[in-house]
Amino acid sequence: RNVRTTVDGILFASKKEANRYCELMLLIKAGEVLYFLRQVPFHLPGEVKYLCDFLVVWKDWNVGIEDVKGKRTPSYIMKKKQVEFLYTVKITEI
Repeated sequence: RNVRTTVDGILFASKKEANRYCELMLLIKAGEVLYFLRQVPFHLPGEVKYLCDFLVVWKDWNVGIEDVKGKRTPSYIMKKKQVEFLYTVKITEI
């Protein structure tokens, strides 16, 4: 069961997502990550939208798309496949 958690005044859907946010903040301080964005939308056919948890820009300018998952729902699986196909990206599940 996901427990909503607040860190730095931001409400996260789960403790796991909040923990990943804290890890990314440490990676910025360590110089491994340049910056990251939260809840970035990817627009899909039929007015459907997928929100990734984090879009991470690493120090070598590679971009990672992360989704912090506890449970892989059928809706998530379908949207993930669509995003990866339409945007030619890879979503990393944390």
